Amino acid sequence: MNNARQMYALDIYDTAELISMIGSDQTVIAIGDMGSGKSAMLKMVTDLLPTHKGYYFDCTTKVDAGDMALPKFSEVDGNDFFNHVTTQELGFHEEGPIVLMLDEIGKNRSIINALNRIMYEKKFGPYTLHPDSIVFATTNKAGEGLGDILQPHQRNRVTIINMKKVEALKWIEWGLDNDIDPVLLGWVKDNPQVAQTFDEVGDPQENMMIFHPKDPSRQSFWTWRSGEAASKILKQRANMSNHMLTAALIGTIGEQAALQLMSFVSMANELPTLESIKRDPANAPVPTSAAAKCMVVYRTLSTLERNWVDAWMTYMERLDKEAQGLFANGVSSKQYSKQPIVFQNAKFTNWAKDNGYMFQADKK
Repeated sequence: MNNARQMYALDIYDTAELISMIGSDQTVIAIGDMGSGKSAMLKMVTDLLPTHKGYYFDCTTKVDAGDMALPKFSEVDGNDFFNHVTTQELGFHEEGPIVLMLDEIGKNRSIINALNRIMYEKKFGPYTLHPDSIVFATTNKAGEGLGDILQPHQRNRVTIINMKKVEALKWIEWGLDNDIDPVLLGWVKDNPQVAQTFDEVGDPQENMMIFHPKDPSRQSFWTWRSGEAASKILKQRANMSNHMLTAALIGTIGEQAALQLMSFVSMANELPTLESIKRDPANAPVPTSAAAKCMVVYRTLSTLERNWVDAWMTYMERLDKEAQGLFANGVSSKQYSKQPIVFQNAKFTNWAKDNGYMFQADKK
């Protein structure tokens, strides 16, 4: 059964799409690894459903059910009574459809019973969400030892989805459109094992870069969340000594990942400047190492503008076929927002035909 759950686990994109499809009828609880992007799904689902307004309810910041609603006292025909006014975070005041995300639901047993009816019926006290509203929840794997527990009667009311980590190449595609440092993208391409989960490795020593509950000595480790933090640190490296930069990276992604990443940072000195490529693409320096060429491609994909696509194509043809293919694959990703400016470029179209890539200019 465990093998079947692993086989049919969904990544974050498929999980968000499933929620957008069935969420108005059935609550989904996504169980995934620490730092794998679970909290980002609210935006992903609302992007898929632009008619819905998003609401984020952080279960870890609530003490008990009293944080969900407060009594409101009233009088009718001389008789006193009270009902409840819900917290704005639950979105019950909205007349239209909403997407309500109950984040880290398994970590707070003091409120989970109060959330059951919201998940099962979209009701809380006298309030009911719009029938098209979607409620979904997230929590961590129990095996991570973070206290995430769902009781059988709670699991039976919902659809449990085991969410797998995004693969390294998919994260790189995301990173190209989200300002992730090209040096880090190049390093991830060379180290796809950072996408492993602790339950995919037997001995914790097999992968010292990731979190493993059997090795509590790892103060810091790689997740997609800490990787994004490392990117922000890398962007400040011009203002840091190597000693300071290494210390900051160790404190963010752990010793092994940080020390290996620093070897890529030193390699970045080999990269030609963007200005040299734009100004003189036929003579701008070409890196010798495969890793440096990879970084040049990722930097270009991240920063490319319409006015220097021609220059880049001239430069790119001086790179080896593997680096050229890396650029083509990056451009072809459906997530790549700059795809139209490349597909509409005559030099790229000619190169694609000459190299057997079945690309066409964006006609939309």
